[in-house]
Amino acid sequence: MQLLDGKATALNIKAEIAEEVKKMKAKGIREPHLVAVLVGHDGGSESYVAYKIKDCKEVGFKSTLIRYEDDVTEEELLKCVDDLNNDSEVDGFIVQLPLPKHISEEKITLAIDPRKDVDGFHPQNVGLMTMGMPAFVSATPQGIVELIRRYGIETSGKHVVVLGRSNIVGRPVSVLLSQKSEPGNATVTVCHSRTQNLPDICRQADILIAALGSPGFVTADMVKEGAVVIDVGTTRVPSDKTRSGFKLMGDVRFEEVAPKCSYITPVPGGVGPMTRASLLINTLKAAKQRTN
Repeated sequence: MQLLDGKATALNIKAEIAEEVKKMKAKGIREPHLVAVLVGHDGGSESYVAYKIKDCKEVGFKSTLIRYEDDVTEEELLKCVDDLNNDSEVDGFIVQLPLPKHISEEKITLAIDPRKDVDGFHPQNVGLMTMGMPAFVSATPQGIVELIRRYGIETSGKHVVVLGRSNIVGRPVSVLLSQKSEPGNATVTVCHSRTQNLPDICRQADILIAALGSPGFVTADMVKEGAVVIDVGTTRVPSDKTRSGFKLMGDVRFEEVAPKCSYITPVPGGVGPMTRASLLINTLKAAKQRTN
């Protein structure tokens, strides 16, 4: 069993990006600029955005945080999006989800200029990605594929089983791995809450991607010997062994599943750092489009 070390891989990606930024600046081109829009004080969103700002600093990006309280109106937020769309000093931006219930996430997503949509959620980017054309790919699926690529895991002709059909992870990663590309060329099965005989299907997987948000869902009897297991889950569960009173738990019962695997991602330290690195990849791509 070998760990798929997302933390170490993300550090390598960040070092590569930092080198590219140095070359840009040496040519007199300004550094990439990422803006994060944060509404309210959700704990998970706060920490995730803080990490993004830290990542930007480490690779030489400029970053800006725009904050709004929970009672911001949809109109105000749409005005902010429009301003960022038209700001030539901004290469890419994200509106951190989830948003308060009185704001339509769909409306906000549709308002973002696809050329600055470094989260890869706009339908135009999703459509281009589905067609195998250049696009901003959402960060977690892109991070998963990059991790597979950098560890040299064979996907061609393999059976990939994806647990979860969300627009953020399950669906896009299933498309990416079924495309005529490398990594890719896999036969992909997408499972969800209505799937019958789920354990049987999981046991057929050469590569099992768990993206359910259901802690400890995948058990050893659902995984075949030698499978690659990629755990996307990061659920906070109570713990009396940590100072914070909680720990992060994946969708996979790591201790019992790991001995059966050829490769497996840990939680934390697996897919999470790759998601963050992918946002930097997209922002650099957006900045390069500006200079071309």
